Amino acid sequence: MTKPPKKQRLSVYLEPDIMKALAAHAARRGHSLSLIAEAGIASFLSPDAAERQEAAIVKRLDQLDRRLARLERDLGISVETLAIFVRFWLTTTPALPEPAAQAARAKAGERYEAFVAALGRRLATGPKLHQEISEEVGRARDAE
Repeated sequence: MTKPPKKQRLSVYLEPDIMKALAAHAARRGHSLSLIAEAGIASFLSPDAAERQEAAIVKRLDQLDRRLARLERDLGISVETLAIFVRFWLTTTPALPEPAAQAARAKAGERYEAFVAALGRRLATGPKLHQEISEEVGRARDAE
């Protein structure tokens, strides 16, 4: 019967924070510092380490892709909403005669400030438009 090869000694220098984390992990698991360090080095050097890293990166990229898709959808909703509103407003609002137009321009600043305040309240507290649209579409599908 042959003896397993004798382990070789390696001295390393660790940052204090890493050493504390290593010691805490070893204490929690009831293992020696050497065993934990050896397992970590073996994992780092294993052929599948790169595959695990790639899988983690792919997972993160998939999450980012889904977020980007939601942003694109929300931006599309915003653009379409604005386009519909502008088209509706332009087709239903008659031009004002000049004396009334001057009065309207004078009132425009006050009305704009009220609009911005209402928009700020809505963004801070209320449901977002894309949420309302999603809920309404869902209810419409359920009613069918």
